[in-house]
Amino acid sequence: MSTRGWFRHTALALGLAFLYIPILSMMVFSFNNSRMVTVWDSVNSPTLRWYVRLFENEQLLGAAWISLQIAAMTATGAVILGTLAGLVLTRFGPFRGRALLSAMTTAPLVMPEIIMGIAMLLLFVSLEQLIGWPTGRGMLTIVIAHITFTMAYVTVVIQSRLAGFDDALEEAARDLGARPVTVFFRITLPLIAPALVSGWLLAFTLSWDDVVISQFVAGPGSSTLPMEIFSRVRRGVSPDINALATIMVLIVATGVVASTVWMKRQERKRLLEEQMARSDAG
Repeated sequence: MSTRGWFRHTALALGLAFLYIPILSMMVFSFNNSRMVTVWDSVNSPTLRWYVRLFENEQLLGAAWISLQIAAMTATGAVILGTLAGLVLTRFGPFRGRALLSAMTTAPLVMPEIIMGIAMLLLFVSLEQLIGWPTGRGMLTIVIAHITFTMAYVTVVIQSRLAGFDDALEEAARDLGARPVTVFFRITLPLIAPALVSGWLLAFTLSWDDVVISQFVAGPGSSTLPMEIFSRVRRGVSPDINALATIMVLIVATGVVASTVWMKRQERKRLLEEQMARSDAG
């Protein structure tokens, strides 16, 4: 093996070890029977004790259900608004206010979360005083705040997909008499579906993981799972938190693998259809 190849493989191995050894150690210690998360009980371990205890903890399960609902609604709203913003910025060409729109949609990418949280809290308080909505803070305010910053990521994903989009397919559909709405739903939307799925998953993960912004805009009875974990970790990590984190890692890994396989199949299908369309046109 050449020196360059050895260095490349060594750097890759070190990078993967740096990223995944802490996660793997956490997963191993979730089966530890000891209450001390850093001391392995070699006599009574491994055990599923903490997983049983986790599923008996109604407070954590309730927070997980709230986080799931918020993340799903956030991802759906972010995909809708991000897709519209991406289409406008990519397809409509130069127009008055385009630079401002582009700057405003990408600003949350570099905006500190604590600034976003304070700004959203002041907005909701001002709206409640002016028009009486929203009444207090809860799931609705968290969803609105999360959509505000996650749609920026979806917009970037959609823009990058539309930048390499073959406009000839849409032009061919319009030449055959299809209306713009039909072209969008029958041609454009299926072809950018992998980007939509990627944006949805990214927005879902960002919403599920957020703590800072949620702390500002959450109210009584709307504590998300990351907020609940953060409040518990400050008093010390308990083994049931390791069990919960292990389940979350497995769910996320399963979702990533499934979406990757699906997107690869869709990409192969898209390339095959494009080749068939070009051969028919030729």
